[in-house]
Amino acid sequence: MKILIARLNHETNTFSPVPTPLAAFGANGPAFGERAYRDNKGMRTAMSAFIDLAEEAGATLVTPVSASANPSGPVDEQAYILLTQCIVDAAPGCDAILLDLHGAMVAHNSVDGEGDLLARLRAAAPGVPIGVALDLHANVTSAMVRNADVIVGFKTYPHIDMYETGAHAGRLLLDMLAGRSRPAMRWHQLPLMAHTLRSASFTGAMQRAIEAAREAEKSESLAVSILAGFSLSDIEAPCMSVIVVDAQSPERAQATADRIAAQIWNEREAFVYRSEPLVESIARAKRIASDATRPVLLLDHGDNCMSGGSCDTMDVLQEALAQGLHGIGAGPLCDPEAVRELISAGEGARVTVALGNKVSLEGIGLKKTPVRFTGTVRCISDGEYVITGPTYTGQRCSMGRTVLFDIGAARIVITERTQEPWDIGVFECAGLDPRTERFLLLKSRMYCRPVFEPLSAALVECDSPGVTSSDYSLFPFSKVRRPVFPLDPVSFTSPP
Repeated sequence: MKILIARLNHETNTFSPVPTPLAAFGANGPAFGERAYRDNKGMRTAMSAFIDLAEEAGATLVTPVSASANPSGPVDEQAYILLTQCIVDAAPGCDAILLDLHGAMVAHNSVDGEGDLLARLRAAAPGVPIGVALDLHANVTSAMVRNADVIVGFKTYPHIDMYETGAHAGRLLLDMLAGRSRPAMRWHQLPLMAHTLRSASFTGAMQRAIEAAREAEKSESLAVSILAGFSLSDIEAPCMSVIVVDAQSPERAQATADRIAAQIWNEREAFVYRSEPLVESIARAKRIASDATRPVLLLDHGDNCMSGGSCDTMDVLQEALAQGLHGIGAGPLCDPEAVRELISAGEGARVTVALGNKVSLEGIGLKKTPVRFTGTVRCISDGEYVITGPTYTGQRCSMGRTVLFDIGAARIVITERTQEPWDIGVFECAGLDPRTERFLLLKSRMYCRPVFEPLSAALVECDSPGVTSSDYSLFPFSKVRRPVFPLDPVSFTSPP
């Protein structure tokens, strides 16, 4: 038995100015062949679970590629061709296909990156069963559902069940291959663009939807996935979906999908995030800090690299300074030009530098200019650290050359590369102890929370004007199918 196993992950923010060339897929580019196997074996990815299951079954493994890039703009045309073609070329002669995909990829030459890939695989290997693990923020399409036999999505956000999702999808496909089941898969897509900050799996309507999915899996269904979608993508339907895999009945699969979709639709308002004005967020944080003994977190989710942000906008820091906040630890702020200038000046040097606001946001009609600060270079480092968990535990990260720049009221970690604050290591590797600050300004939505919330007195979400903002009015949507909630008023009481 020969099984094709591959990983191709990208969440595309079509409004993002950050390019996605081939080199973006991995610290050193994509991994092919044996290296793709080694990069996943023993890790906590869905592809790792596929590898373990296939080896337990005594199968021969074909691992053409493992490629994962941070969220950013549409994937480069040639990168998409190369990465997908190496998967398609490996399909003939295989008995099963297991794919670790994101589900929200858009390329310059494919508006439905995963759907087009799966259709080509069906044509290249007709009759070969295909199983797919998806991110919870997948924008599911009919082509994806039509050209796969089993689809299972993450049930956690922050995502910590990547391996478990791969194991779930892999087991179902191997059971199908062995003739132990004949799964039927159906889906229901809602005209609902959920905000990412309302897709956390540990609270609210999303938690209740996932609980309903788990209950269905205990009784009639092999797998039930709630896909929140990724709404910062100008495609036909960047919307929520429910996918159900049933043991054998397509009618029952559809009924389960429809029932849970109705539950979600009835709570649609709970999937909408209403942004607080930035000036009010900062004022609230200031009041909280007045009698706090631990740092107050300021989460700049309008410029988050894990949603396609450039990590160089200055709005939150400027507002914090304007309101007189001090004791601010900020970062990572990505500004390679400033890093070069500060390193050239050297540790201990007093420098005036133009900082941030250098990546164009004209795609959403915003024009910003760099902010000049005078301060002292406190530390220069290689920007490397190891994640202590719970997401990507043990992974070594590199922010590129990194500088700690002290401007008095704030100490700013400035990097050559964008970086999600996965761990306190983003500060400690630059000589800053985040526990000693009054405020921590992080360019993050969700992934920082398991590590930084336990250290903090409170968390304040700051919606700055940027390409990952929760304010949909900033984005010139032109391709989204209308009507869709919350962009449009809706009159129907049950989901279409």
